[in-house]
Amino acid sequence: MNRRYNAYSDYLVGKYGEKVYRLPVNLPLTCPNRDGQVGEGGCTFCAEVGAGFEAFESSVSIKDQLLSNMEYIGGKYKARKFIAYFQNYTNTYADKETFRSYLEEALLENVVEIAISTRPDAISDEYLQIMKEIEQKGVAISIELGLQTVNYHTLKSINRGHTLAEFIDAAIRIKKFGFESCAHVILNLPGDDMLDVIETAKIISALGVDGVKLHSLYITKCSQMALEYERGELQISSLDEYVKRAAIFMGYLSRDVVIERLVGRAPEEDTLFCNWNTSWWKIKDMIERYMDSNDIYQGKFCDYLNGKALRRWE
Repeated sequence: MNRRYNAYSDYLVGKYGEKVYRLPVNLPLTCPNRDGQVGEGGCTFCAEVGAGFEAFESSVSIKDQLLSNMEYIGGKYKARKFIAYFQNYTNTYADKETFRSYLEEALLENVVEIAISTRPDAISDEYLQIMKEIEQKGVAISIELGLQTVNYHTLKSINRGHTLAEFIDAAIRIKKFGFESCAHVILNLPGDDMLDVIETAKIISALGVDGVKLHSLYITKCSQMALEYERGELQISSLDEYVKRAAIFMGYLSRDVVIERLVGRAPEEDTLFCNWNTSWWKIKDMIERYMDSNDIYQGKFCDYLNGKALRRWE
């Protein structure tokens, strides 16, 4: 076990007493950045299928998706506890009663948690109250927010449809209701440099976000970025640069934040570029070796909170 960062697998064992497995759920939803509510066309890195590469079709009921995956994963790994992961598109982007019904359908035996992936501009007190009422039925609820970067110029250039302010607002509201939160971050977006990586870690820490998922930029087919990539207009950082950025990011991140993922994955047939044609676990090993060789551990540089300037009198 690598002790240089706060690994999600260790966190889950501590929380639930044993290994817990995520089961992806694909809801029949879209995104407000696609249908004109906040924007059109979606983020420039996102394809029509969204991010749910490994999920069932959304026409399959939530219960059937969960039971099928539960049977497979349970049999393969002898798993007994599961997280229903509402993964693809914006999973709070439905009317309130429809949203409530989705949550209720996931209340199955052995499902100990529902993880809801959504956008910062699709969180409100009313929807958080619905989640709180569902949580009181005996299942934990956690919320994942697609931040990607705190550089609001980059957020605009990738047509994200929200700015940093919406993420801050959502993170504060989620904490007020007592839910755990997780931020998704792309460490090598075009236009971002190491200062943006560091500031992203600092903002996440300052807001008390509970977890983070890191991944490198991959180019999905039929996305706007795919067109830019094919025209030679998009430069992707080197693998060595990504490894360095991931390590430095964790160095500036509060030790309390759980690292849920160090690198993402996408099927080869759906992408033009993904992870430098390198296995995700090899990249994970490279990041851990870089941290070892440079004596970096999570929180090493996290000295900026709680009145740094006043420490001269300590």
